[in-house]
Amino acid sequence: MTQKHKVPIAAAIALVVKDDQILLVRRANAPDAGRWGFPGGKIEFGETVLAAAERELAEETGIQGEALRVITAVEAFDRDEADDLSQHFVLIGVLCRWLSGTPVAGDDALDAAWFSQAAHNTGDLALSLDVAEVATLAFAEAGETP
Repeated sequence: MTQKHKVPIAAAIALVVKDDQILLVRRANAPDAGRWGFPGGKIEFGETVLAAAERELAEETGIQGEALRVITAVEAFDRDEADDLSQHFVLIGVLCRWLSGTPVAGDDALDAAWFSQAAHNTGDLALSLDVAEVATLAFAEAGETP
């Protein structure tokens, strides 16, 4: 497939804030293997963004959540060894309410855990691109959700 025929891949990321902490997963696979990010993945054909966020949340962490609303979108660009663009993702951030469960790494996650707002701003965690900014937005949005 030539470059001009490639299209961005839509994916949902679940932004779950509970007790002043946010849920992150450590990726097992490329892109960003070993880095912390939000549970999420590709939206399946015919699946809504909100349903994809709930499904991916459960698959990657064992957490059951209720998708509330889309709050942001970010882009991720993967490049090959020759620095040519190989994939373009549009990651749609969905604010989710925690319903039940304790984080357990599943699907393509190495680990899943809750982190304080301060933890994602210290630079101590190996975060995927834009995670700190999106987490800050999720904390603010969650504070406005009854």
